[in-house]
Amino acid sequence: MWLHADIKLLPDIVRHRAQVSPDKTALIEGCRRLTFRELDTATNRIAHAIVREGARPDSVVAFVGKNSIPFFEILFGAGKAGCTLLPLNWRLAAAELVLIVDDAAPALVFVDKEFLPLMDQVLQQAAQPFKVVVFDSFGSAGEGDSGLSAWCAGVPESDLHLATDPNAIALLMYTSGTTGRAKGVEMSHQNLDRMRLCESLEPEFQWRADDVLLMVMPNFHLLGASLPIQSLYNGSTVSILPMIEPGKLLGLIQTDRPTILVLAPAVIQMILDHPAAKDTDFSSVRLTMYAGSPINAELLKRAMREMKCEFMQFYGATESLGAITILRPAQHDLQQESKLKACGTPLPLIEIKITDESGDELPDGQIGEFSMRSPAMFSGYRNQPDATAAVLQRGWYRTGDAGFRDTDGLLYIVDRLKDMIVSGGENIYSSEVEQALQKHPAVALSAVVGAPDPRWGEKVVAIVVLKKGQNVTAEDLNRHCRTLIGGFKVPKEISFADSLPTSPTGKILKRVLRDALWQGHDRSVG
Repeated sequence: MWLHADIKLLPDIVRHRAQVSPDKTALIEGCRRLTFRELDTATNRIAHAIVREGARPDSVVAFVGKNSIPFFEILFGAGKAGCTLLPLNWRLAAAELVLIVDDAAPALVFVDKEFLPLMDQVLQQAAQPFKVVVFDSFGSAGEGDSGLSAWCAGVPESDLHLATDPNAIALLMYTSGTTGRAKGVEMSHQNLDRMRLCESLEPEFQWRADDVLLMVMPNFHLLGASLPIQSLYNGSTVSILPMIEPGKLLGLIQTDRPTILVLAPAVIQMILDHPAAKDTDFSSVRLTMYAGSPINAELLKRAMREMKCEFMQFYGATESLGAITILRPAQHDLQQESKLKACGTPLPLIEIKITDESGDELPDGQIGEFSMRSPAMFSGYRNQPDATAAVLQRGWYRTGDAGFRDTDGLLYIVDRLKDMIVSGGENIYSSEVEQALQKHPAVALSAVVGAPDPRWGEKVVAIVVLKKGQNVTAEDLNRHCRTLIGGFKVPKEISFADSLPTSPTGKILKRVLRDALWQGHDRSVG
C-alpha cells in the first residue's frame, strides 16, 4: 500500500531518495541548490555531530530560524541521531519561549545568528541549561555556507544507522496558542509515515517528476513543514522562501518556477494586491493549496482569473499531522458559491463524525463538534496527560471545531467551539457574523468575539478593518448585517482598527481581542 516500503522513519526519506534519485535537486534557497545525495551526506554528518555534543536517542533538538536549507539538514540529521526535532517560533517573546523550552527540555538548540540575542535571553531564564549551535542561514561565512560544515568538522560522512523505534517521537510542534497556553504535539515516525500513506491513496495528491513546491509558510507551523516533507517523500524539489514577503514570493515564482504553492488565504490576498503581481508570470503554477480558512468567493474568483491554476483547500490540525479533509479542484465550482465554504471530504483512511455535547452523532445539517479518527494521529501532548485524555477519546480526536455535513456529503466548518458566543441562551457562530460583515464593500477584515453583558451573559462585538480609502460608520454596518443575519446575531458594538493581531500563518488571534474584553470577568464558554 505504501509508495515506498523502505521508508519507515522520517530520515528514511533522504536515505531512499539518495539511492533512487541522487542527482535530483532536493532543495533550492536563493543561488544554493542541494541534491538528494548531498542532503543525505550533510544529514549524516550533522547526526554524528549531534551525538558528539552528547545528545542521546530521544533527546530533543530545537531549531530557531526562518525557512532555510539548514532547517532540513537539521530536521533529518536529528532524526538520524535518534532525536526529536522541535522547531521554535522565532516570533514569540523570550518569556513565551522559556515556557516551551522548560516543557520540552532540549539538549541542543540550533540558532540562526539573527535570533541569538533572543535565545540568549531564553538561556538566562530557562530552568535547565542547553547547548547552543549558531548557524547563518544567509551564508555570510562563505558562498552558501551556513557554518554547519565547520561545526561538523572531523565527523564521518557515513550513516549512523541507529536502531530507532518507529513509535519514537520524530517531531514536536507547539500549538500556536490561539485559544490558550501552547501544548507540545508529539508526532511519531510511524504516524508521520502513515500520513504519507493517507496522502498517497488520495488521487488529488499525485506528485509529478518535475514538481517544485514553494515553501513560504513558517517551519514551526504544520502548514509550513508538512507539505515540504510530503514533497521530498515524493522526490520533488522544494524552493525555500525564508518568510512571507509578497514581493519576494512573486520573484521566486519568476525564478524558481514552482508548480505547487501552499498559502493561507491571507497570503493569496497579499500577493494579488502587490504591485508586482500584474507583471508576474504564474504559468508554471499548476496547483495552489490553501488552508486556515475557507477562501472568500470574490478572492477565489480573482485568484483563478489572475493566477490561472487549480485550487485545493485542505482542513487539518497539528494533531492530525496533515490534512483531514480536502476540497478538491473540481469542487471549486464558481457556479455553486455556497459549496466553496465547504472544507471537503476526508482523505482515504480518515473518518469524521459530528457529535453533540453528549458524544451522540448528529444527522446531516445539524451543527456539532467534529471528531476524527485516523491511523496518523498525534501521540499526545508532551507532559500533559490530562489535556491528551480530554481530546483523545476511544480512538477519536475531538477537534474543537463546530460544523456540519450537507446532504451531498460535504463538510463545513462553522466556528471554533471556543469562538462561539452564547447570548441569551442562543448559540451565535462568530464566523457567520464575520461573513456578513465581509460582504460590505468597505470591509477588508473583521473579527467577531463575545464580550461580557450583564443581561444576556455575552454580547456580539466586532472589530473591523476598512479597505484603504473607505469610510463607513458602525450604524451603516449594522444596517447591512440586518439584511443578512438575524437581529440577535448583529453586533451590539462595532469598533474600527488599522489591523488585527494575527498568527504567523495569517490566522486572526481572537483570543487576544477577547481577553482584553473579559478582563475582570469570568467566561464559562471556552
